[in-house]
Amino acid sequence: MNDSTQQIGSRHFSARAMLAAVGLWLLARQVLTPLEEQVHIQQKTVRHTPVDKLLDAFIVILAGAHGLVEINKRLRSDPALQRAFGRKDCAEQSVVQQTLDAASKENVEQMQAAVDTIFREHSQTYRHDYQASYQLLDVDMTGDPCGRKCEFATKGYFAHHPNRRGRQLGRVLASDYREIVVDRLFDGKTQLARAFLPLMQAAEQTLKLEADERARTILRVDAGGGTLEDINWALSRGYHYHGKDYVAKRSHDLADTVTHWVHDPKVSGRQVGYVVCNESPYVRPVVRVAVRCLKKNGQWGVGVIVSTLSDQDVILLTRRPIHEKHDATAVLLAYVYFYDARGGGIETSLKEDKQGLGLTHRNKKRFLAQQMLVQLGVLAHNVIVWARAALSVCCPGLARLGILRMVRDVLTMNGWLQTNAQGRIIQITLNRSDCMARWLVTALQDLLRQQNVDVNLGET
Repeated sequence: MNDSTQQIGSRHFSARAMLAAVGLWLLARQVLTPLEEQVHIQQKTVRHTPVDKLLDAFIVILAGAHGLVEINKRLRSDPALQRAFGRKDCAEQSVVQQTLDAASKENVEQMQAAVDTIFREHSQTYRHDYQASYQLLDVDMTGDPCGRKCEFATKGYFAHHPNRRGRQLGRVLASDYREIVVDRLFDGKTQLARAFLPLMQAAEQTLKLEADERARTILRVDAGGGTLEDINWALSRGYHYHGKDYVAKRSHDLADTVTHWVHDPKVSGRQVGYVVCNESPYVRPVVRVAVRCLKKNGQWGVGVIVSTLSDQDVILLTRRPIHEKHDATAVLLAYVYFYDARGGGIETSLKEDKQGLGLTHRNKKRFLAQQMLVQLGVLAHNVIVWARAALSVCCPGLARLGILRMVRDVLTMNGWLQTNAQGRIIQITLNRSDCMARWLVTALQDLLRQQNVDVNLGET
């Protein structure tokens, strides 16, 4: 590198040099360009455009902020980080809040369309090989508590928070890739039974699913989305379905038809068995498996899993040897274990986003403003997943890290950023004292090679 170039440039310390590197990677790939092209908030531009302020909100979410008020502390004080994302300056947090409050219903639709465009251009989910394997989509909801003055904040179900007010967040996750397909916001009373259809219609639009692709897509759903209407809609659209029956009384009645119960070797006190019933209210053939667990009061808690998957399908999906498809007990347990795997899929993704990205900590009074924040959260989650995948090529250990570890331990790595006379970042010096620096420097060198950015270790 030319010494004179370094002399006329400048050197900046950044508390998030690793996040700055990700910003350079996003900038080079023009990942965020659809936001600028498709989102047009009608607001006067004085110093920063509305999209600039949306970008500031997006960056601070990646920086681990649980509130937009943290823009002033985490982003405005870090000009090197701003430069890495193509920003020459940073808007004040209150101005960013005003831009979100100025969003209209049309702007929300524009934002959702822009996030969909980004997803189609950069996700693995959209490029899934349906002939080679099934696409697995998990559908679920989580509570988003907020103040009583927020729009559509009503009393509803919020885990561990009885009588709390808030909204509900619905999600469709491509679990094999850990990418969010869609997130949608609902009022506090809405549960999955009502949200399932709009969530899946949005997911169909995002993924542009045709009939042959739907036939190779599995919807794995909690009991909340197991109404007769929801299941039959999914089956009539050609999807495979794997989820619990919504009606508790019907589940108990079906469980009474089981002639042979099998003890689950993995879960103490749990028994499973095939439902024996010739009548079926579903529009396609299904397998029904009853599951019962002994409760503390001595009674049985009962649920019924409804599935269109074949014996061979569930054996392969649970990564069991193919010869076990001839073992009735192994197949029976596989139906249950494949449903249990939701815990490591969508439930884990929601928990990680709450902890790592502050999913339920940023609340706007205006419902439309909150919807804009939800889409920024989707974008932040997926960008972290894509960055992790790119870095994992040279650093396989990163693939094991969740969203929380990525935000807390990886993206917060500090260092120095060197710019040239034109303000372009040409060198990143990571803090060699960071326990992960030596682990990641090679991965970053490979990631930014095409941008001609030198990455090295030094002392900060």
